[in-house]
Amino acid sequence: MTAPPLSATLVVTSGARTDPGLRRAVNEDALLAEHPVYIVADGMGGHDAGDRASAAIIDVFRALVGRDDLAPEEVAGAVERAHTAVSAIAAGTARGAGSTLTGVVAVRQDGLPRWLVVNVGDSRVYRLLTHHLEQLTVDHSVAQELVDEGKLARDQMSSYRGRNVITRAIGEERSRADYWLLPIVTGERLLVCSDGLSGELTDEAIRAGLTLGGAPSGTAAALVTQAIGNGGRDNITAIVVDVVAGGISPRQDDTTGGLGGSSASATIEVATLRSARTRARRG
Repeated sequence: MTAPPLSATLVVTSGARTDPGLRRAVNEDALLAEHPVYIVADGMGGHDAGDRASAAIIDVFRALVGRDDLAPEEVAGAVERAHTAVSAIAAGTARGAGSTLTGVVAVRQDGLPRWLVVNVGDSRVYRLLTHHLEQLTVDHSVAQELVDEGKLARDQMSSYRGRNVITRAIGEERSRADYWLLPIVTGERLLVCSDGLSGELTDEAIRAGLTLGGAPSGTAAALVTQAIGNGGRDNITAIVVDVVAGGISPRQDDTTGGLGGSSASATIEVATLRSARTRARRG
């Protein structure tokens, strides 16, 4: 779909696909891909809990759809409301409930359009720019902590026995969100996905799938199909977003950067932009 312009010249297209995979009876993933919001929520808690948790997050963020004047603080406020909604669901179940929340939201900062990347859990945001793939988020998981400590190689994360154990989730008290504020770059392609996709595909397979081109909807479908073919052990969701026009030039120096990890409160303070490559090296 072609999004309404965030500014007079910004043109963004997107496509999405979700599938329960081969081993799960219920799809606990949920997604929202309507400008300016592109998010994936991966629910936990089983039938009638995990799917309700992820759906509750989407319901909260749906109120932001169609806005062309969002401030970063409003997105942080939506994260707080999502915590409240999922906590209420968890309180009414024996097993509890939770969900990851990952994605990008187009906001305005100092009058300029930016991507606000938000992450709680182990779903991911990737960016492909001039054939270079970067993971823009950092997993909140036991496997990631082992990678950070040098006890596990990145390419071993998908086969690690505790790969599904996460350290932060929407609905859990004290699970803060991480935020990064990035320029919107003409020609970039973003992928927002649940761990059902990243757990089945290597970084190179993801890069190749995004590089092959084609419409975002077809690319998202092809990536999900490939993940199913590689085992489909979990629910699988992918959103592909293309910036067609209206962003900064990919030749400009300020194409990477972030808003340092911040508390998911109503206040976000813009930190000095730091390289997304530095973040990627953590993984």
